[in-house]
Amino acid sequence: MDPQGPHAVIERALDLPPSRLPARASLFLDFDGTLVDLIDRPDAVQVTDRVRALVAALCARLEGRLAIVTGRDAGFVREKLGMSYLGIAGSHGQEIHFPDGTTEIPEAPAALGEAGDALTQYAAAHEGVLVERKPLGVALHYRMAPHLEGWSLALAEELATAHGLHLQPGKMMVELRAPGGDKGSAVARILDTPPFAGTVPIMLGDDLTDEPGFAAAAAHGGWGVLVGPLRQTSARYRLEGVQHVLAWLDGVLDT
Repeated sequence: MDPQGPHAVIERALDLPPSRLPARASLFLDFDGTLVDLIDRPDAVQVTDRVRALVAALCARLEGRLAIVTGRDAGFVREKLGMSYLGIAGSHGQEIHFPDGTTEIPEAPAALGEAGDALTQYAAAHEGVLVERKPLGVALHYRMAPHLEGWSLALAEELATAHGLHLQPGKMMVELRAPGGDKGSAVARILDTPPFAGTVPIMLGDDLTDEPGFAAAAAHGGWGVLVGPLRQTSARYRLEGVQHVLAWLDGVLDT
């Protein structure tokens, strides 16, 4: 999604989101950088009891109208949050797990495994570079080796072209994933199903991968909330960081 689309704004000041949500609102929350802090090793992320309790309370308050929309493997996020009934769109929205237990998960292309093997070989030869395999993607993290950013991006671009995969940049990482679908299409798909149908969607996220989700929320009468530093975005509001997100969600519960 081009962030210069019809709902885009270019680095103007963004207000804090209102803590009183619209009637029949639904919440779509990114995971890394929104509910939990970004860390050097993605596999070592910790979810606090506060976050688990907050997500559970919000889901109950909204009568199930809360979903996690993440680049992570949906199963990983479900395990960390410990909520079997939670709607989750994983792998940047390509694998959708609905609250009723049904799923929509396309078959992963064989080329993804081949590209993943090439990234694994690259990571093994470069200290500080990590590979994260997902059902429909493989991510190369270079947060601990920022000097390798150029080489890492070049390799990912080469593999994406050679194998017909989608190239997804992120914060100190790059991901190769199966073509088709993103966080925006996931938000729109979930909004077609109960209990989300007919609601006002609010999407929170910190990365470029969340921009399609912001645009989808706006297209359905809602709005996006950018988490982190100000940049060009389709979001209407902004929160400074993870702790500000949690404080805002606490305020939503209080109102």
